Amino acid sequence: MNSKVVVVGQGYVGLPVAVRAARAGHTVIGYDVDVERIRRLGKGESYVEDIQDAELAELLQVGTYLPTTDPFDLDGFDIAVITVPTPLREGAPDLSYIESAAETLAARLRPGATVVLESTTYPGTTVELLVPLLEKGSGLSAGEDFHVGYSPERIDPGNPTWRLENTPKVVSGIDPASLEAVQAFYATLTGTTVPVRTTEVAELSKLIENTFRHVNIALVNEMAMYAHELGVDVWEALDAAASKPFGFMRFTPGPGVGGHCLPVDPEYLSWRVRRTLGRSFQFVELANHINGHMPDHVVQRLLLAFNSRRRALAGSTVLLLGLAYKPNTGDVRESPALRVAELLLEMGANVRATDPYVVEAVTVDSKLVRCDFTKEELAAADAVVLLTDHDDFDYELVRDQAQFVLDCRHRLETGATVEVL
Repeated sequence: MNSKVVVVGQGYVGLPVAVRAARAGHTVIGYDVDVERIRRLGKGESYVEDIQDAELAELLQVGTYLPTTDPFDLDGFDIAVITVPTPLREGAPDLSYIESAAETLAARLRPGATVVLESTTYPGTTVELLVPLLEKGSGLSAGEDFHVGYSPERIDPGNPTWRLENTPKVVSGIDPASLEAVQAFYATLTGTTVPVRTTEVAELSKLIENTFRHVNIALVNEMAMYAHELGVDVWEALDAAASKPFGFMRFTPGPGVGGHCLPVDPEYLSWRVRRTLGRSFQFVELANHINGHMPDHVVQRLLLAFNSRRRALAGSTVLLLGLAYKPNTGDVRESPALRVAELLLEMGANVRATDPYVVEAVTVDSKLVRCDFTKEELAAADAVVLLTDHDDFDYELVRDQAQFVLDCRHRLETGATVEVL
């Protein structure tokens, strides 16, 4: 199966899909409206940790991958995969990127082609939004003239074990023929496909996955807060609980949740339930409240630590270790570390941050100073806050040089100069 594949959106999801499709033997057009992003890709420069520059260069050289901002390059596609962002705007889903992608593809849609949505969204989006836009812009009939399906992304940036090619892929279509077409395409990318009967089931499956994690992380975050006040080591308790070989799955506390999935995706389900059924999804809303306020808890713990040492947080230097939302990646989307930085700056602290993976500028107060991870920076700080536990950090150096550490990831043992969240 050698098809012309268009992947709309070349971010943390779209680029791995495009590269995997090209390596599987397809001719791939990586389309994005971000000119700078496409310029970098055209030079063989990857901004996604899972894709190496050498891999991009090889595909560019043989001509199986073309990054472009020109919609005319999409003409004649056999399969199009939509991997654009679906952010929240004032608590409501913003589907404008999907709408724009659908309109661009509709103008180039031809009989026999297949369009698949991967962007996370609420159940019903494929049938209620995507299909009408494709039909209106093309003059063709979905199911009769072309195929449409939904396959939720399961990209986990920085995960060395579970990658696109060995992670089971849920697939769906608006009718049996569409499901067959979608499944046939993804079977060329991954070893296992999981077909479901409707696109709504596939859309909901993604929200279930992320809501499950969101709620359980909120549970251990709240437990960590109360355990600290009760004088109990929650981390040792979690280790003990994890020894049970059945009926338990370990989640760990942290400074909050980040990325697109956890802070955003469960809100799509909550919004859909509220709008369609007129009721609130209480678990999601409670989890949002707890996880969303974890940066405040981090700052409060730091403030109490300064008070116990008869020091003022205002005017002190705080070094943040990590800005990304997860270890060993440069992804700062919705990162709780950014909120911690904002809160500390608002309280008058001099905030410095180091992250070897985050190379681009981050949207925080201009007073935030980016610095390298050095012995001198560690020693000069009045407090060090470990927010992202990158493997590249020398934790022995942190322990030896820092005056005080608030460890939000439990990479250090507690002691006179180390507190664990």
